[in-house]
Amino acid sequence: MPELKNYRLLISDSWKYSTQYDTILEWLNTASNFKWSNHSVSADNPFNTKTKTALKEQLTQQIRGCNAIIVVSGMYTLYSEWIDYEINEAIRMNKPIIAIKPWGNERVPLKIQNNATVLVGWNSASLISTIRNYAL
Repeated sequence: MPELKNYRLLISDSWKYSTQYDTILEWLNTASNFKWSNHSVSADNPFNTKTKTALKEQLTQQIRGCNAIIVVSGMYTLYSEWIDYEINEAIRMNKPIIAIKPWGNERVPLKIQNNATVLVGWNSASLISTIRNYAL
């Protein structure tokens, strides 16, 4: 059997909504025949930086090493400076943006609609399939 591709992913989300992040982690960690490396910055493992400039530099480095970023596209993303920065950096680096619409959400912020490479529903199989197709 050939070796599995290791998908290097950053999950962009709001720490206030960490249950969504945790669900995505579970999906990725339990997917069959799927290997990935987590480039995310979680509330449990934040960067040890003192300034916004240093944090931006760290985020840029994380994104640079990724095959794609996954953006949880809740309406709260409209108010997150950091999610906005991660989207802008992914665009600048020509990284695929996989937007995932949280279960029950009817709307997706325009910034994400206009910049996502692909938008998927809140479903593990859809997300894994999309990563395989877009995170090359």
